[in-house]
Amino acid sequence: MEFYRRSSVWYHSLVKEYELAGSFMDKRRDLETIELELAIFVRRITSSSSKAGTLDRSAYLLLHYIHSRGSASVRTLADAFRLDISTASRQTAALERKGYIFRTPDPSDKRSFLLQLTESGTRELFLHKQARLERLTELLESWSEEECHRFGELLRKFNRTLA
Repeated sequence: MEFYRRSSVWYHSLVKEYELAGSFMDKRRDLETIELELAIFVRRITSSSSKAGTLDRSAYLLLHYIHSRGSASVRTLADAFRLDISTASRQTAALERKGYIFRTPDPSDKRSFLLQLTESGTRELFLHKQARLERLTELLESWSEEECHRFGELLRKFNRTLA
């Protein structure tokens, strides 16, 4: 009788280990799918982004950030996008040369300045955003409202995980 009890305990522990290993392998397969699909997504989205407006990705994101907050310092932009301050400075200087942003003195620090959108910058941001939204509308035409909502939520969660 003792043999059967031990065999049963051993069998159940083996089944439990197999279930855990199976769960691990399922998650591993899911992660491999996510890894591959992200690589394909990044490749496709970057190759098609030239079809959606005239701004490059960094310019669009910087203008969007400034617009959503009213103004921002170069340091704030660098921190928000995990950029070196010199990279953020160079990118904002390019936007300033194009007439999309302008500098105003920072009232809290007279040595610093804040960046704000010009009328031209606002117009360019909205034209680019509209082109991107039209492209997404075409791509996701066959998706239900629920699928679009869920994808947006999961993508937001993923991006916040990266932050």
